[in-house]
Amino acid sequence: MSADRAGGVQSLERAFDLLERMADAGGEVGLSELSASSGLPLPTIHRLMRTLLASGYVRQQANRRYALGPRLIRLGETASRLLGTWARPYLAELVEATGETANMALLDGDEVVYVAQVPSRHSMRMFTEVGRRVLPHSTGVGKALLAQVPPAQVRALLARTGMPAATERTITEPDAFLAELERIRLAGYAVDDGEQEAGVRCLAVSVPGSPTAAAISISGPAGRVTEAATEKIVPVLHGVAGELAQALSSASASTGG
Repeated sequence: MSADRAGGVQSLERAFDLLERMADAGGEVGLSELSASSGLPLPTIHRLMRTLLASGYVRQQANRRYALGPRLIRLGETASRLLGTWARPYLAELVEATGETANMALLDGDEVVYVAQVPSRHSMRMFTEVGRRVLPHSTGVGKALLAQVPPAQVRALLARTGMPAATERTITEPDAFLAELERIRLAGYAVDDGEQEAGVRCLAVSVPGSPTAAAISISGPAGRVTEAATEKIVPVLHGVAGELAQALSSASASTGG
């Protein structure tokens, strides 16, 4: 019985690993690619994919390649919503400390999706709102997330999405954007200086240890989120991101154990 149980757990782990590899590859792959990246033999991958296909978690394209299936959408949307609800107290802590609107966003495929927000006490309507999706190159959270991704993968993403300008300050050249990501890695935080919305400045950091790539940020008018304010806000962002990381780690340990 224990051997059967162990085999079942291994199959489940392998199936989830294949789904994550498909997501990392942009959502569509061939069996040989999965075999090369996972190290699993083709017959094993074919058996697992056949099960996922029958369940609707993957689908087969006309070109015989496999793509992520529609049943994952409901799971992902529900998980994102719950993660956003769970993160709100941490964002409220950010608002209390900085006075600015706090956001949490995830990297979902080639886009950034905002999953939580706690608004500032100041009355100012901004671009960010829960559920909104945006290309990552023009946002602080997007930059913070892509700074954790290998440059070759970033170039591939930018080639797929393009780099449309949201404002006159948006970075629209891949080389300039990659240089910006290097600055972010060195500084430890990202800045959107009116690149998504004119007059709005955003500071963002990634959340280490998140089960899916996540970042938190504060957004406010450029007149308040100044360079002097940045020096005070960034340590607060890192502190809250660390608290989130610790909570995620504890949750993962409790569910895994």
